[in-house]
Amino acid sequence: MKRADVLLISIVLIAALAFIVPRWLSSDKDKAGPDNNLVANITVDGKLYKTVKLTKEEQTIDVRTERGYNILKVHDYGIEMYDADCPDKVCLGFGHITRPKQTIVCLPHRVLVEIAGAGSGEDDIDAYVQ
Repeated sequence: MKRADVLLISIVLIAALAFIVPRWLSSDKDKAGPDNNLVANITVDGKLYKTVKLTKEEQTIDVRTERGYNILKVHDYGIEMYDADCPDKVCLGFGHITRPKQTIVCLPHRVLVEIAGAGSGEDDIDAYVQ
């Protein structure tokens, strides 16, 4: 190995660590767990259908409308779209979501699932401007 090879390998390693290390150092406030009071707001056709607390225990929520049905499953402090009778089934591909502001959307049925902190009706103030 020549000096240029060692230099190239070290640059690649530093670049990889620059992307990996911030995940390890991120705060725990955005992570799902028993200390965070996260809820999932389920809206159908633009109206709040149900608010569900995200817990470790498994529970199933059926959302039935004239357009079809969606089955949501709450487990491990998150929520996922378990089943739907929509033609494209894109909503099933969102997976298990556990962090605030993450969403699951089913466009044919007009169902939106968004994770929020419990009791947070609006976002906090970012800054004051004079």
